[in-house]
Amino acid sequence: MARSESKIIAVDFDGTCVEHEYPNVGLDVEGAVDTLLRLRKRGHRIILFTMRSGERLDAAVRWFKERRIELWGINRNPEQEEWTASPKVYAHLYIDDAALGCPVRFIDGVARPVVDWGKVSQELEYHGIL
Repeated sequence: MARSESKIIAVDFDGTCVEHEYPNVGLDVEGAVDTLLRLRKRGHRIILFTMRSGERLDAAVRWFKERRIELWGINRNPEQEEWTASPKVYAHLYIDDAALGCPVRFIDGVARPVVDWGKVSQELEYHGIL
């Protein structure tokens, strides 16, 4: 990845930004808000990439608004319709607790892991994205 250019980053919600509590919105995953705010400050474009829909999607979008994390897209890349009809969201990077290789951590008493934003942040710094 080129270090200086703006990236499009697709970010999952449940287990990534918040703890698994679906259909409710869980507690913030430690480090998620800080890292996402830093990404926006660096000019990167964030797409919320989630299976949520309807009122549950509205709740996720509200989570971002309440934390002042600007979304560039919601379940779609607003520019890709210009060059493809594919439903797959185009991004340079995907952050998702279910993605192979994404660093995760376990919380005591919780069955499913969440994204380890400390390690994600380190990787983003290493690659010059943060």
